Amino acid sequence: MAVPFRRTSKTSKRMRRTHFKLSVSGLVKCPNCGATIKSHNVCPKCGYYGGKDVVTRQKEAKAVDVKPAKKAPAKKAAAKKEKAE
Repeated sequence: MAVPFRRTSKTSKRMRRTHFKLSVSGLVKCPNCGATIKSHNVCPKCGYYGGKDVVTRQKEAKAVDVKPAKKAPAKKAAAKKEKAE
């Protein structure tokens, strides 16, 4: 097995690794809002894909303002009420 004669300096090591990096590919601008998105994916900002609104945004959903149903009283609370009567 080969053993280096001298230790590789930090500078030499880092100069060699300057091209060893990740590259971001496949990013395009959304034609509707102009946000940068991955190609062939729904825009997370506006919910458009291929010029059509495919995802209803939360702002529009909150306009309906549906209230959650109230929880039924616990069994212990109901039992205490029966004993009191």
